[in-house]
Amino acid sequence: MTEGAIRAHRDGIVTACSVVANGAAFDDAVDRLRDVPTLEVGVHLTLVEERSLTGMRFPKSYAGFMLGRKDFAAIERELRAQIERVLGTGLRVTHLNGHQHLHMWPGVFAIATRLANDYGIGYVRRVRDRGGKGGVVRRLSIAALNAFGSGGSTIGVMEAGHLTVDRIIDLLSSVDGTTELVTHPGIAVEGYSHWRYAWEAETAALCDRRVRQAIADAGIELVTPGRFTCHPEPP
Repeated sequence: MTEGAIRAHRDGIVTACSVVANGAAFDDAVDRLRDVPTLEVGVHLTLVEERSLTGMRFPKSYAGFMLGRKDFAAIERELRAQIERVLGTGLRVTHLNGHQHLHMWPGVFAIATRLANDYGIGYVRRVRDRGGKGGVVRRLSIAALNAFGSGGSTIGVMEAGHLTVDRIIDLLSSVDGTTELVTHPGIAVEGYSHWRYAWEAETAALCDRRVRQAIADAGIELVTPGRFTCHPEPP
């Protein structure tokens, strides 16, 4: 994934990426990102699928997290450890978001924003997706996230891992003020086949000159999370 993000930054429109502090490829990602200081780095807060840094028992899935009992004190310890692990590499952390957007759920979002304040991190993703197309289950899931996402503006979440040149250009009409395009570039990604993402095709779309031209034609400015010095209050 890191290689795809770097390529989509150097050759395309990506301005920032996020690191899974408890992921198997963490050390490799950090080494690569040190060589690309213009690509801003955030923490992809993770509470399912990967290994815990603090001994917290992770649910295996999104559904398991939603239906299970939540120990918010343990969640805070884990998310703090993840942020501190990335900060400990010397990389500047400019933003936070969450794996499967679990940081958006009440209680967890309050923790994420509190930690952002503690560590001087200026931007926390708030999912409020606009203009996307997807199946019934996907639409219902995004509708639930949107209910908690007042004040945010995102595009691309509905069609995660399947963005094409035409879809990105179509989504530009849904840009409303400061809007985050959420993408999933990747090159030769292993270990995440269950997501069924078109990693390399999405990387190519993000690097396509037609996308950059459409952004310019629409008068849209590409910015980075590091521009922001504040973030939304908890819902």
